[in-house]
Amino acid sequence: MKGLWGAVRPHAVRLVAAALAGVAAEVCGLALVATAAWLIARASQRPELAVLSVAIVAVRGFALAKGSLRYVERLAGHDATLRALAELRGRVFDALAARRRADAGLRDGGALTRMVSDVEAVQDLLLRCVLPGVAAVVCGVVGVAVCGLVAPGSAVVLAVGVLVAGPVLASVGARAAGRAGARVAAGREELAVRALDVLEGAADLAVFGAEGRFAAAAGDAAAELRRAERAAARVSALVAGAGVVVQGCTVAAVVWAAFGGGADQVGAAVAALSALVAVEAVLPLAGAAQRWREVWPAVRRVESVLAAPPASRLPGPSCPVAVARGPLAVELLGVRVCYADGDGAAGRGAGRGRAALDGVDLRVERGRRVAVVGASGAGKSTLLGAVSGEVVPQAGSVLLGGHDVDRYGAGGAVRGLMQDAHVFAGSVRANLLLARPDATDGELEAAARRARFLEVVRALPDGWDTPVGTGGHGLSGGQRQRLLLARALLADPPVLVLDEPAEALDPVMADAVVRDLLAAPGGGTLLLVTHRLAALDAADEVVVMDRGRVVQRGRHDELVAVPGPYRDLWDAELLAA
Repeated sequence: MKGLWGAVRPHAVRLVAAALAGVAAEVCGLALVATAAWLIARASQRPELAVLSVAIVAVRGFALAKGSLRYVERLAGHDATLRALAELRGRVFDALAARRRADAGLRDGGALTRMVSDVEAVQDLLLRCVLPGVAAVVCGVVGVAVCGLVAPGSAVVLAVGVLVAGPVLASVGARAAGRAGARVAAGREELAVRALDVLEGAADLAVFGAEGRFAAAAGDAAAELRRAERAAARVSALVAGAGVVVQGCTVAAVVWAAFGGGADQVGAAVAALSALVAVEAVLPLAGAAQRWREVWPAVRRVESVLAAPPASRLPGPSCPVAVARGPLAVELLGVRVCYADGDGAAGRGAGRGRAALDGVDLRVERGRRVAVVGASGAGKSTLLGAVSGEVVPQAGSVLLGGHDVDRYGAGGAVRGLMQDAHVFAGSVRANLLLARPDATDGELEAAARRARFLEVVRALPDGWDTPVGTGGHGLSGGQRQRLLLARALLADPPVLVLDEPAEALDPVMADAVVRDLLAAPGGGTLLLVTHRLAALDAADEVVVMDRGRVVQRGRHDELVAVPGPYRDLWDAELLAA
């Protein structure tokens, strides 16, 4: 737990203050009840008023202190927890950024969402498990001590009751609730799958006459989930009921032991009500243990991310260099990247199998505009991934301006549009400003104009401030593509890589966008992957790839004039047109 403790440690003083306030509030509650019991029982004996005056003041004091301390506990606990969560989010983000090449699975949206919820689970670990647990344990001990002062025999009985109502009941309840919770989780997953089949596959089910069968399966999944949730509710009810029974039996046994030990009516009343509060204070341990069991796997996943070393890199200089201004030359020297069979995701090339790049040697001079083409699976996207640092070669090296790509940090010199580029929930303006937060409105418009996106912005209801959903919800595929392209152009890095920047556009618009990019890409070196060849006469050079190798390179008109892979692609495009 070193990684998690590293995020919590700077705020440990606040957490300790919250824990002490919670303990003091519970002790004040116990003292309030014990003092009130003594006051009521002693008042029934009609003593002098002076005898009761201290107890009257104490009851008022304990009542005020309990409420005030409870407020301090909530305030300090939530303040410390939220500060720790902010620190933890930063640490997890840094860890994921360092491991992004080795753990491509963490780039998946579902996995990232799960990681976000895992980090949020730490909040419950602190607020609903640790702090209540500390207060419950201390209050139980103080209750036993109070009973020991009043009637020593009753202290033993209360200690047994506290142990049964606290650790024993919490352990049994957590185990039972864990099994019930697993059943509920499985039921919810099954229902989600069945419901998705029915909703998204409605048209196909209607064609094949399978609506009834799939609807029945969804109904069965819903019924099973209801049974699982009822079972989980029964477990919670049984645990709560058992706690009340243990509390009542403990109080009765404490009263019997107090009278058996020679205590008078006042002492027995104090012992009884102290026992009532002490047992009640430890009953929340059952809920805390159940919640602990639920959040602990999430905490362990977060800890594994923080504790794991970053992705191993090829030997080479590790001292970062400042990102140069202006274009950089790009050089690949004997670069080899292999994917396991059936695994083509960028960043996973750590195993043996199909060679996505097979000893590629390629040099692109600074400021050149180069198009990379080839059939599907030729290695084009992997080449861009190696240049951007998203893919780690098993052999060879990638140089930017004569330096290893790693020395520029996490893509500091390379920006662009890759196939997994993401549109964030927010305004159009906010999505573009991710590339350059200090960009002016004029620079935003210039980038949008070059991406043929400015006319889209002007047609949106609120222009630049139009909100878009996660993944570009609310935009068409072509509009989303042009937004991402405008963001890449706004960054204007020393090396700009674009993977199919016009894929979602119609052929006429796609060719126009590609021609504009090649004619005026910006200030950096440009590497552009595309399957459209009509506009490549504007490129300084075309690189043709096949089976992970560079098989041709030259200008568009030169390559079209000779037999070879490029002319085959050109003839196929003309035939399709």
